[in-house]
Amino acid sequence: MTTYSHRETIPILPDRPNNTEVFSTYLMLDTQNCPPLIKWQNIPALKRNFELYQKHNPTFRQLLSQPNIIQSLSMFWRNIIITSAPILEDWEPKNSRRLALEHLASLFEKNCYYASKKVWLNAQDRSWEEYLSSARVFVYSSDNLVKVLNSYDEAQATLDTYIQQTLIKEIKNQHQICKFSRWRLVVKKSDKELREALQRAGYQEPYISQCIFARKYFQQVYRFNKVQNPALRRLGDKWLEPDMEDFQAATECYNAEKSLSCAPHEVSAGSSISREQMQAWMETSIEALKKYDRVIISSPENIQNVSPITQPQDSNQLWDALESEIISLEAEESDSEANPLLNQTKLDFHEELDRLKPAQHKILLLYYGVGLKQKQLETQLGTSQSAISRRLNTIKKQLLRTLINKSQPQAWVKNYVIEWLHKDFRAPRHSDLIEAALVQATKELRREAQNILFRRYGQQLNEQQIASQLGLSLLDVKTIISESQDKLQAYLIKELPHWEKEYVEEWLKSFYYSKICLAHEHLNLSLDIIYDGETIDKIVAESLKTLIAYKKGE
Repeated sequence: MTTYSHRETIPILPDRPNNTEVFSTYLMLDTQNCPPLIKWQNIPALKRNFELYQKHNPTFRQLLSQPNIIQSLSMFWRNIIITSAPILEDWEPKNSRRLALEHLASLFEKNCYYASKKVWLNAQDRSWEEYLSSARVFVYSSDNLVKVLNSYDEAQATLDTYIQQTLIKEIKNQHQICKFSRWRLVVKKSDKELREALQRAGYQEPYISQCIFARKYFQQVYRFNKVQNPALRRLGDKWLEPDMEDFQAATECYNAEKSLSCAPHEVSAGSSISREQMQAWMETSIEALKKYDRVIISSPENIQNVSPITQPQDSNQLWDALESEIISLEAEESDSEANPLLNQTKLDFHEELDRLKPAQHKILLLYYGVGLKQKQLETQLGTSQSAISRRLNTIKKQLLRTLINKSQPQAWVKNYVIEWLHKDFRAPRHSDLIEAALVQATKELRREAQNILFRRYGQQLNEQQIASQLGLSLLDVKTIISESQDKLQAYLIKELPHWEKEYVEEWLKSFYYSKICLAHEHLNLSLDIIYDGETIDKIVAESLKTLIAYKKGE
């Protein structure tokens, strides 16, 4: 068990400089630095709500001038939460109770820090980050927070003191019942959390998928042999350490099922593993999870019946997923600027958009940039939904014709498949449309063909070694590999029209969203703004100015 014995491992908690930030920021633990750092991250919706009450509520403004501002504001938010049916003013958001809870959770981040630090200084058998995580999970549970606020007696202590004492008890309680046993950690966490923890720790594919697949069998074996075995452990007792027999049994399950169709491609493409490898993967998973701050604070609920901006995928992920559809496959993987075919396609797309009229741009800005639905467009534009749908489809069809004329799949698919098999077969990018399709196409091959591809391109065996292992002739192995490549190529060509439509759709989202972002910048508006009809009109008008200036070459 790892022991944490140096106080320097706990980062310093920076101050929050003003009252607004005290109630509208959350703690971010940056583990990329050594030692780790704590930063305060703004929550725009909470900041807006704080300023809203400051502007419209006289009682709230008066509290800001009192000596004990934090305690006074805390009680203000508490009263909103515990009042069974508060009467809302016209300016107050309908989810005011939820926002009040988030304001207090933001305030209590500081208490989470000091409570976890106090427990850690007296019980260093677990990491401080684990104590902090347990405190934050408690605070960001609405049920927990409401219960604590209802039980608070102002005559006994300040709310700050009461919350910190409660958190210390919660952390100690969880530790005493072994809730944070390191083996419980690797057994209880979800696949999503484990994947994110490994990614944050710097691991990549195929290692991540192999760890997650291995963990599935370790969970089954360890639960049966140690956790749920009444001969070894009573309910509530500390979880026992796994032994070599547990790791060996999990290893045998992994090796037996790695070639099943349900296994991830990265697992099937790899070799069988040893007991030592299974143990090493579980230890790695535990260390990654220990550093993983699993508390994710979601933004407060949006005001009902109002359309917020809809942001498309991260632009880098978007191009990663789409560029492959039209690129020359002999080239090394690179950014879009290094790809002449992709650049030419973008230029052709821009030329098509230059021919559009302002009214057409307006529809595209509202639909792809702002994120309005066609039914909302009908109200916004005073045009029937069917007419809007026809106009959108006309524009998309023209861009699709442009893309089809450029892509010429027969010229590049063969080279793409061969290059993918040699370079990326072991760790395909599932976010990439074509690589994901190749994984699916591989699963549809005959079992013998899959087995040969996994050995040839996953385990990097040569054709003679494969022939010897499987008792086949060298000619048979070469024939099966060649036929498999042909089938993968045919699969891509069949699926390409569907991806081209998706490419056009995502390109329009990216292009018009970028124009909306520029308009926000020119108008000095936040991207988190809640839209009304007047604001939308201003943003679209500013975006049209940008488009017209771009068309004129200004």
